[in-house]
Amino acid sequence: GSGRITFPDGRTLRAAFAAHNSQPFKSIARHLINSGEITRAQAGMADIKAWLERVDKKQAQDALNINPRYVWFTAQPIDDPTKGPAGAQGAPLTPMGSMAVDLDMHPLGVPMFVDSTLPTRPGDWKGAPYRGLVIAQDTGGAIKGAVRGDFFYGWGDKAGGLAASTNHEMALYVLLPHSVADSLPENILIQSDE
Repeated sequence: GSGRITFPDGRTLRAAFAAHNSQPFKSIARHLINSGEITRAQAGMADIKAWLERVDKKQAQDALNINPRYVWFTAQPIDDPTKGPAGAQGAPLTPMGSMAVDLDMHPLGVPMFVDSTLPTRPGDWKGAPYRGLVIAQDTGGAIKGAVRGDFFYGWGDKAGGLAASTNHEMALYVLLPHSVADSLPENILIQSDE
């Protein structure tokens, strides 16, 4: 991912994804739920941060050490604060219009119709029905499978809270030109239990 960092003097920079160590991602939230430290309803970013601040340093560090994946970022200026970070496609990501996908399954730039449930506020695990069009403009190391994707909610605390609260099933319809669709086997349908 990426983010915006605001310094005490008011300067803002973008922390853009640079690399990762190729280790598998392990969820700190899942670890805390499984160990009885938090409930599923408390698995949002704000609640996890509060838990990390509430416990002693060793307990917090032990929880953080569950995830062996490290991600490095590079600092970039924010020339236009109304635009999102550049995704893997090279175009700025659009809130609720861009999605990260598995590039082994989908090419960048493909329009997709999503039928799912999305949170209405940070910490809302139940969510509300959502149907909308997005463009595959980014990818991510943990996005694996034909029916997996990460919405780009935008920037700021609310967007981060919504992203952290999103883990819903979805139907994903890839929109293709007739010339491409006609070349595919009849009745092609990829189903996933993910």
